[in-house]
Amino acid sequence: MPETLREMFSYGFMLRALLCGTLVALCLALLGVSLVLKRYSMIGDGLSHVGFGAVSIGLVLGIAPLAVAVPVVMLAAFLLLRISSSSSINGDAAIALISSSALAAGLIVTSLSSGMNADVNGYLFGSILAMSSSDVALSAALSAVVLFLYLFCYHRIFAITFDEAFGRATGVRVGFYNTLLAMLTAVTVVVGMRMMGALLISSLVIFPALTAMRVFRSFRGVVLCSAGAAVFCFAAGLVLSYLYSLPAGASVVMVNLAAFAAFSAVGAAFHRTC
Repeated sequence: MPETLREMFSYGFMLRALLCGTLVALCLALLGVSLVLKRYSMIGDGLSHVGFGAVSIGLVLGIAPLAVAVPVVMLAAFLLLRISSSSSINGDAAIALISSSALAAGLIVTSLSSGMNADVNGYLFGSILAMSSSDVALSAALSAVVLFLYLFCYHRIFAITFDEAFGRATGVRVGFYNTLLAMLTAVTVVVGMRMMGALLISSLVIFPALTAMRVFRSFRGVVLCSAGAAVFCFAAGLVLSYLYSLPAGASVVMVNLAAFAAFSAVGAAFHRTC
């Protein structure tokens, strides 16, 4: 096994995938705790569909896909908050409205141009082989910004997660920090699409948080456990994908599912004992 791992990480693309994927998984795990608790867990799925539509347009126009996708997805996140805050459309409906429209637009643009080529498939299903050094550098820089802002605003994010009314009464700018949370999620989802794919990236938002909640009850405990589980599951999924020639994104999701099942069993046994 050590020899296999040494061989695996002798390849540059595997090292790039591990570095980029670990950072993305860590960021989405931290953000995912608040999103799940606020019942916005499907926002990652919606934003990934928007990102796919933006990437498709960028590829057709010959523009760097991330340069198009990042601002478009951030705008979509802002619109989702604005629409869902109205009394006529709730959060789930707003996500479905925007995400399905963007995905349809991306598929139409793709079909009218070059069709489903390798670049489009890479963003739709994920491709660790296609990650370049510039992709990793951009991903690392954006992930570092996300981690810094999350840690810097941790207490305010905690306040808006559990009680927006109390946070507003104590002077927390609830609207601003809700927008910040959505923007950080948007950036991280776009960064992770290249490796996990638009169809699977939302799993990194949902699984680690739900896994941690099976055992832990405090917000800090859930955040720390979620972060650790996300990093471990991504690394384990990447190793399995190399050993058995499996798609990396799908392998990471299945390892997360196994971790969720294990934590659920441990949590049920622990609470029965208590």
